[in-house]
Amino acid sequence: MTCEKPGSARRFPARKLLLSPPMETASDRHKHPGAGGTPGGIGIFLFGFALACAGGWLLTNQVVVTSASMASGFVIPVVNYRMNSFGLSLIPFIIGIGFLFFNGCSITGWLLTIAGLVIIIAGILVSLHIYFRPTSLFNTLMMLVLLFGGLGLIIRSLKAVPQKTIAGAPSKAP
Repeated sequence: MTCEKPGSARRFPARKLLLSPPMETASDRHKHPGAGGTPGGIGIFLFGFALACAGGWLLTNQVVVTSASMASGFVIPVVNYRMNSFGLSLIPFIIGIGFLFFNGCSITGWLLTIAGLVIIIAGILVSLHIYFRPTSLFNTLMMLVLLFGGLGLIIRSLKAVPQKTIAGAPSKAP
């Protein structure tokens, strides 16, 4: 089902040509064998990826996440009953879903559904307490060097690697 107005459908005969993959020749396959479509750099990319994964794992291993579900909401003073507002955050989401069931192209339905999802995700993130476990300075520096060094190597691998001159071949001097 498309969300086009009646009478506004366009015929596009060249669609098949645009959506089909271009013809690939043997020289095109060997033209850009490296990372990011540039010649060379795949070894640097893999090494940087391994370093970034190791640093990211070590860093996230030190992070502790706890929930604060009891801290959110408010208390009704007379009966000492704790209420939270999570149910209220579902109202725009449920109304948006209702609009979308009635008409899948409804802009109001899509806006309410997306706004409801954003409110729900923000409510979940706000109720979390995230902190870094105590560790030595050396361990912290090793984690950060591994992570950002690996990311730097990944970015460096996306640049073209200059071709090495063959031994005995004359080099181009300016």
